[in-house]
Amino acid sequence: MTTSIPIPEIVSLLIRQIDNMFGLTSDESYIIKNVINKVIGRLDRCFEPNPNKYYHRNGQTYFNPFHSGQYNIFLYIISNEVWKNGNTQLADKIYYLNKALNCDDLFYEIELPEFFMLDHPMGSVMGRAKYGNGFSFVQCCTVGNNHGVYPVICENVRMCAYSSILGNCHIGDNVTLGAHSAVKDEDIPSNSLVFGQSPNLIIKNKKQ
Repeated sequence: MTTSIPIPEIVSLLIRQIDNMFGLTSDESYIIKNVINKVIGRLDRCFEPNPNKYYHRNGQTYFNPFHSGQYNIFLYIISNEVWKNGNTQLADKIYYLNKALNCDDLFYEIELPEFFMLDHPMGSVMGRAKYGNGFSFVQCCTVGNNHGVYPVICENVRMCAYSSILGNCHIGDNVTLGAHSAVKDEDIPSNSLVFGQSPNLIIKNKKQ
């Protein structure tokens, strides 16, 4: 992976942002520096399959912290990594920073897949579903529970604007949810296009 500015400058940028908003201890600064290599490795694996031209340069994955979508993913990954290392308060600060900067909700306990994509994701909330690789979402998308049950989302599922997946759902591979569609407590077969709202969904076979 190549970066628009050196990785130590990215770390310094993050530390200043957190400190300006919430305060940061020297121990918390050390934790960020200690996990950064693992975070960059995860970021590289997330960016590598992404077809968006901004995620690659000269045949390598490319991270620009001033690209809001890329920084959104970076902040989610580092908050998740910090939380896995048992530092909940610091994870809270990074999660809150991400929410303030990017206006979406990617909580650090949510296990997004190794490879996922987002594009202009303002207003989106990702809940505690099981997510498959290739998951992608845009603005105002919601994944959440119904009566405490969360969806299972398989590989290469794409959520268009204002779509939602709620409750006891199994969403198959290669499914696209159309704009404003809402799936609630229903299963969707693989290779489908989904329109409308439960229980009156329109499901069409997607051409391979």
